[in-house]
Amino acid sequence: MKKQDIQWLSKPEDHDYPAALSYLTLIYKEKHAETIVKDLRAAPVTTFKAKDIFRASGLPLLGISNLHLAKDTDKIKNNVPLSPLLLARPWQTNAPLIIADGYHRLCAVYTFDEDALIPCKIV
Repeated sequence: MKKQDIQWLSKPEDHDYPAALSYLTLIYKEKHAETIVKDLRAAPVTTFKAKDIFRASGLPLLGISNLHLAKDTDKIKNNVPLSPLLLARPWQTNAPLIIADGYHRLCAVYTFDEDALIPCKIV
């Protein structure tokens, strides 16, 4: 069976950064979260395999009944480009990778191809 070709934007959408900040302020103090988002804006886009991001994050794969996952799955099926993920490495050794924005996109991509290369910004 032919794998679905997944389209990506060249950079994250502007609304991804406030979403990342909202999530990160649940984990870190606001000033620290703001610094991470500032660094993410300046970071280059790189790629990692979907399965490796999951392994590093320790997060579970969302079920197909999730509304956001379904929307991103439809985007993939209709060749609508997805926004790259925003990732943060934790300050603590051996702590899981933080998906600051893009968890639903990661889950959608993984359901098509666990070896897919996913564009990301990581700090």
